[in-house]
Amino acid sequence: MAWYGDNGYFPPYVSVAERKAHGARMLAKLLKKAKRAPEPVVLTSGRRHVATTFWGKAWCENLERYADFANRLPRGRTYVRNGSVLDLAIGKGTVAAYVAGSELYTVTIGIKPLVKTRWRQVVRRCTGRIGSLVGLLRGELGAEVLNVLCDAKEGLFPEPREISLDCSCPDQAEVCKHVAAVLYGVGSRLDQKPELFFVLRQVDQGELIGSATSRAVSRPRKGAAKRLAADKLADVFGIDIVDEPVTARRRKS
Repeated sequence: MAWYGDNGYFPPYVSVAERKAHGARMLAKLLKKAKRAPEPVVLTSGRRHVATTFWGKAWCENLERYADFANRLPRGRTYVRNGSVLDLAIGKGTVAAYVAGSELYTVTIGIKPLVKTRWRQVVRRCTGRIGSLVGLLRGELGAEVLNVLCDAKEGLFPEPREISLDCSCPDQAEVCKHVAAVLYGVGSRLDQKPELFFVLRQVDQGELIGSATSRAVSRPRKGAAKRLAADKLADVFGIDIVDEPVTARRRKS
């Protein structure tokens, strides 16, 4: 029930469960038109940290290093932990989400593409140091690679000037609690789908893997050119060419 006090009007108390249920009903109507199911951010009960894997934790730690965000993020942790982020979708350079509050609020986060020169520098510095795509996505990387990827100025994670934030709630703060919840929700989603980080930053993670093998591929094995020439001759004349034993070649010489 609403009531009035010395400081004005106070709306009636609505529990978190009621807000989420109301938001879920509204969201179901919205997504029915889009013909897709919601993708809520769900944390395991009793989990202390929002993110637990390399990519998820690195995303959250990157946000917390900036004073622009740090002062407002704690309220967002509460919202993401209690399941108020009812839907979160990550695309190329964008995060779109719905958060349950007094109403169902729409949150949109834009991330600028990683600057090409910066990306090329990261690829170059990681050359030969990342063994596989699985290892990359699991964060099973050496200390030098981790330092490159997480460098505040030259790494992969966005700076505040590369991030735009918008929420449909009446809070005038740029980082309201709903935006903060979604920012943390991204970290949780990267725990499950780390490949979405590269979608968000609009770069191809395969280039990091390719850089590790490019040297080996560019150096053909000794004798490979001769073997290739023999194979071409066999194709042209329709005959089988057998390599002479090394001892035979020495006798002729």
